[in-house]
Amino acid sequence: MSPGSPKKIIVAMSGGVDSAVAAIQLIRAGHDVAALHMTNWEDDDSYCTAATDLQDARKICNDLGIPLHHVNFTANYREQVFAEFLAEYSRGRTPNPDVLCNREIKFGVFLDYAHRLGGELIATGHYARIGPGQPTRLLKGVDTNKDQSYFLHQVSASALGQALFPLGSMEKSEVRSIARDHGLSVYDKQDSTGICFIGERPFREFLSQFLTGEPGEAVTPEGRSVGKHDGLMYYTLGQRQGLGIGGLADGSNEPWFVAAKHEARNELIVVQGRDHPLLWSTGLITSTPHWIHLEPAELATQASFRCAVKTRYRQQDIPCTVSRHTSGGLQVVFDTPQWAVTPGQYAVFYAGDECLGGGPIDSAWSAENPVAATGHAPL
Repeated sequence: MSPGSPKKIIVAMSGGVDSAVAAIQLIRAGHDVAALHMTNWEDDDSYCTAATDLQDARKICNDLGIPLHHVNFTANYREQVFAEFLAEYSRGRTPNPDVLCNREIKFGVFLDYAHRLGGELIATGHYARIGPGQPTRLLKGVDTNKDQSYFLHQVSASALGQALFPLGSMEKSEVRSIARDHGLSVYDKQDSTGICFIGERPFREFLSQFLTGEPGEAVTPEGRSVGKHDGLMYYTLGQRQGLGIGGLADGSNEPWFVAAKHEARNELIVVQGRDHPLLWSTGLITSTPHWIHLEPAELATQASFRCAVKTRYRQQDIPCTVSRHTSGGLQVVFDTPQWAVTPGQYAVFYAGDECLGGGPIDSAWSAENPVAATGHAPL
């Protein structure tokens, strides 16, 4: 958390333990703190926790003695995040809407609204850090199990420069301890998991409300039919559960995994065994990347540069070589093959603890079959 004179800070108060302790840390530092709770999704069913979260936010702010404002961003969310989520699934990809939510909502319309409330800065409960000095640098959170820089890589440097992450140098256990010491009932509240607007509801049931899946064949790379699928949009690369494929009389007993999708034939390509070559990729292509500061100079002077990449959240850093691709995106070559690299997810680049930026994964390839791992190309 940046030192300095007291400021008017608007905390994104979710109703969970992380945002509550973020507020506590700012109050301790002498800032003028107010909270703003966002409603981004409304569903009148047992899966939507928006009403409960608002009640928890009110209780937290009452206990801490700070004002709570409430704003409804559901229209913004549906237009700026959910519409793209559906579009990506309709293309057979697996999107990550939490990345867009940060860019468009939490560090977009929320930031603007906070300024209207008189806030000089905003603060969130993200486990990430802002580096000292200029230019603005996004760093990993100290708690490696909770680091959320991956989800923040699309946020602009301008927005990050107006934000504080009070939990960036803390461990999750310390956060819960502080909440408990302050008598907050949310000290042991379960962390939210998965996509915010889906929650714990059955994913297939939810998606079928908005998109129509076309059933088809589940086939081996050789074209042998081994089962049925309910619609390509319901499956993601590397998926094992829910395939409904049993053992074959002349096959092994190894589990089945989704290796690719053939959209033209509406076929789900499945393979047996986690170590099947078609599940492993040696590189990927992104669409146009977002750099938090500037594009690495090596792309202009040396045509490529060395860094690390994550292709999913909580993945270990993967050493790689990055260069420009003729598509306008980036070509990334891994030092070691990676499992189930998935189009629609994000490739996020790091130099040590610094998050440089990243871009959506368009395709991946394997040394054994340059097109098999794309998720879409013919086999």
